[in-house]
Amino acid sequence: VRLVESGGGLVQPGGSLRLSCAASGFSFSLYAMQWTRQALDKGPEWVSEINSAGTDAEYADSVKGRFTISRDNSKNTLFLEMNNLRPEDTAVYYCAKVGDIPRGPGTQVTVSS
Repeated sequence: VRLVESGGGLVQPGGSLRLSCAASGFSFSLYAMQWTRQALDKGPEWVSEINSAGTDAEYADSVKGRFTISRDNSKNTLFLEMNNLRPEDTAVYYCAKVGDIPRGPGTQVTVSS
């Protein structure tokens, strides 16, 4: 299993970012996938997940209405569109198969003015 997150960066409050997760080493289209995040000095937080077909998604209350998860099974890629970002969204974001631990390096998202 290889997962590589990208797309993070520094953004002002109210801004947007689109995270990507490139998957390889397993049959991506067969697995539900998730995004989690971990802020400095805090435990991991589940953010969102999507089923294998990309037709059903769930979100943490803290991001509902602002974040959108999606996937492109033809490109083995998972996405997280993040809008109206807040300082409390600052964290390292990870993708993983649902039920699995994060295996990639993560991508840092910093929301600050």
